[in-house]
Amino acid sequence: MKRMKFLLLLAFAVFSCKESGPVQQEVTERPVVSSSYGCAPMTVDTAWYQKDNKAPIIDGLDVLHYPITTDDAEAQKYFDQGLVLSYGFNHAEAARSFYYASKLDPDCAMCYWGYALVLGPNYNAGMEADNSQRAYKAVMTAKELSGNATQKEQGLINALAKRYVAEPVEDRRELDEVYSEAMKQVYQQYPDDPDVAALYAESVMDLYPWNLYDQNGEPREWTPGVIALLEKLMEKNPDHPGAHHFYIHATEASNAPERALASAKKFDDGLVPGAGHLMHMPAHTYIQTGDYHKGSQANIRAVEVDSAYVTLCHAQGIYPLAYYPHNYHFLAATATLEGNSNWAFMGANELAARIHQQVMKEPGWATLQHYYMIPYFVEVKFGEWDKILSRRLSDSLLYPEAISHYARGMAFLGKNDLQKAKAELKELEVLAQDESLKEMRLWEINTMHSIVAIAEKVLRGEILAAEGKFDESIIQLQEAVAMEDALNFQEPPDWFFSVRHNLGAVQIEAGKYEDAVKTLDKDLKNYPKNGWAQHGLKLAYQKMGNTAGVKQMEDALRKSWATADVQISSSRIK
Repeated sequence: MKRMKFLLLLAFAVFSCKESGPVQQEVTERPVVSSSYGCAPMTVDTAWYQKDNKAPIIDGLDVLHYPITTDDAEAQKYFDQGLVLSYGFNHAEAARSFYYASKLDPDCAMCYWGYALVLGPNYNAGMEADNSQRAYKAVMTAKELSGNATQKEQGLINALAKRYVAEPVEDRRELDEVYSEAMKQVYQQYPDDPDVAALYAESVMDLYPWNLYDQNGEPREWTPGVIALLEKLMEKNPDHPGAHHFYIHATEASNAPERALASAKKFDDGLVPGAGHLMHMPAHTYIQTGDYHKGSQANIRAVEVDSAYVTLCHAQGIYPLAYYPHNYHFLAATATLEGNSNWAFMGANELAARIHQQVMKEPGWATLQHYYMIPYFVEVKFGEWDKILSRRLSDSLLYPEAISHYARGMAFLGKNDLQKAKAELKELEVLAQDESLKEMRLWEINTMHSIVAIAEKVLRGEILAAEGKFDESIIQLQEAVAMEDALNFQEPPDWFFSVRHNLGAVQIEAGKYEDAVKTLDKDLKNYPKNGWAQHGLKLAYQKMGNTAGVKQMEDALRKSWATADVQISSSRIK
């Protein structure tokens, strides 16, 4: 525990990033962001990676070699690094590597292919409009140079050429479908090439980002083919980083996320020790399987890698804006679910501290406002009422203001000041009616309006419970549960944390013990082995005189709450 805290506090000094030449950018406390950052799909800062500086060679990425047609050993090295970085979703740094490789060997067709590849859309983001011309120019250059390339390289280049056109288009669907079909043909021609297989699988996943399963965890019609392809790839190539990364994403929203535990272990064991996002990826599986402590540890290791990368390699673009803070975001979630308030607060506060204050105000970057407010959610969960009431927002932004009224209302309730809690609810009700919240989205997955609506229902329900109006309270909380269940899948969930913890606690207070058991049993299906629901079930069983149920929960809590630093007696702190 002490070592993990030490790593978080001193992560900026423990990772080595070798430069093969000087990098001219000045180190700053926050990433330098151009004013063009006006939409969520931005992936890179072109002025940064297209500089004539030598790109860095980063320790811990030399885990893959894909021979290409080049006589320049350095260009090959940068190509290999770029491919690993692309598998690790650090597309800006991958572009930097591929771009520099093309400078080392201007006649290398595959260097231009790699550069064009990572300028396109990916599973987490669409394509920046400004990248269209660059990607098109790069892949056309690759085609011009492909006369000396191998037949397989020509196949990859010709497939990628179908993905881009000279001018940006609003709807890329047809282009991406044609590219994926072309990659299928390349794969059929070279089925034993692991990178061709991985790139084909990724091309299919990119057609259905975060839409591989329905809300019941059942696969979409296109999902089984992706799963089968990745499993075949991993069987033949058990250490392929792209395959394991994609497989975690391809299973996380399913009814059987434990299928990816072997992939998670690969990254835990250091399969790609220099890629922070890949070090983080096991948490996507662990939060689904209830291995929350392992999820926290994975994110702490990711922080260690990414903090040094961002600082020492002068990273700019979406990676330091979103991917690096996402480690802290996830840590806040998994640590809370394991009852570890120390790590949860560290993750939440470090997350908020790393949010670029100007960027989060710009259109398309509302997600960063949500990240900025995560400390409030965590403080509500752990009942840190004085901390909440001592906070003051520096800017009057709609979403942060709404969440702050929710948190303050919960804090006043916790301090038994019902009138002030009601005053906060009134403020929240007004803000919740603002239609502009529907235009603000969390990575295009859920709206801020949905989150604020849940907050309003929870606060109102808790106020009603405090007044002894349990039936009315339960109705409000059940409606909030329905809203929470209707949210699109996201990891960690966009609502911090389960409304069923509130509902189960109120049902127990109302003497509806069997209803509480049903509520909290359902919660354990959504969040396996979480100690909050188990504490609530233990209390319900005690009230019912069910000694076997009490013992079952006590046995479960010895494992689930083993790393907790708080003591609770119900499913939520009042």
